[in-house]
Amino acid sequence: MKGVLLVNLGSPDSTDPKDVKKYLGEFLMDERVIDVPYWFRSFLVKGIILNTRPKKSAAAYQKIWWKDGSPLIVLSERLQEKVQAKTDIPVGLAMRYGSMSLKKGMQELYDKGVRDLQLIPLYPQFAMATTETIVVLAEELQKEFFPDMKITDVPAFYKKPEYIKALSNSIKEYLADKDYDHVLFSYHGVPERHIRKSDITKSHCKPEIAGEASCCNTPSKAHEFCYKHQCFETTKNVIAELGWDKEKVSTSFQSRLGVDPWLQPYTDRTIVKKAEKEGIKKLAIVTPAFVSDCLETLEEIAMEGKHEFLEAGGEEFYTVPCINDNNEWVNVLTGWINEFNNEQLSVNN
Repeated sequence: MKGVLLVNLGSPDSTDPKDVKKYLGEFLMDERVIDVPYWFRSFLVKGIILNTRPKKSAAAYQKIWWKDGSPLIVLSERLQEKVQAKTDIPVGLAMRYGSMSLKKGMQELYDKGVRDLQLIPLYPQFAMATTETIVVLAEELQKEFFPDMKITDVPAFYKKPEYIKALSNSIKEYLADKDYDHVLFSYHGVPERHIRKSDITKSHCKPEIAGEASCCNTPSKAHEFCYKHQCFETTKNVIAELGWDKEKVSTSFQSRLGVDPWLQPYTDRTIVKKAEKEGIKKLAIVTPAFVSDCLETLEEIAMEGKHEFLEAGGEEFYTVPCINDNNEWVNVLTGWINEFNNEQLSVNN
């Protein structure tokens, strides 16, 4: 029997600092998130971060928490429900971190008789700390607990025309009645070393170059796993789909942690620069690294980013919602699922 498992990042169970600490501990101890030797990661996370950050993060979560719970969880559940309503095969939902674990999601589908699983990480662009960690954990769980389950994972879909069209239309719809001077595409940041580690050629990617480097536009096998290239390609594909002037659009990276160099330009600095140096008065921000609105979009961008922009002299600040449970996006996902289902049917026939 075939089945589908949608997988998103995850969330604390509540805004209580204890729940946030538990969640951060699992998240930050992932070797693909903080990719340093275990002893140092343990010292950094358990000895420093978890003794200082949970209260601050809990306060941030409190600002954006919905009546029904975590926005990311609620929106992911809405997406799952809409997709399930359009297909006959079981569609499950799991999170890489938190109580809605990947193992629990796989077990629920296994108990329904699913032995042929389509795994869909809800990340348009590939990264060690997103797609890779989900796929690797799913494979480990399959070997240990579900040896008779076959897993087929959906790779990064940043350039699939149907996704780009759905994303572009959702952006267009939101901005239709807005007056803006510039659009900033803000992607979640990753350390430069993650790009080097993901470079299968070991020589192509140049993550230390701020902005879009020449390597991003030079054809290479490295692009299959290069987060930086895929982010810039997403921006370019949306610009092309909407027919925008590329001079009025830029790309940046948010949410850096620690002192190591991360992908640049940084979103917070870019927001200030747009207002102070470039005279942009009305700024719109799109966050295409996220399928569902979450702490990084609702608090870091919509609240902190807006404050920084207005303080720097800006006048209007628009945060474009993520694609969330947009009906066109639901149809795109359903199409991929039905394609998977039909391929299996043709093989069996």
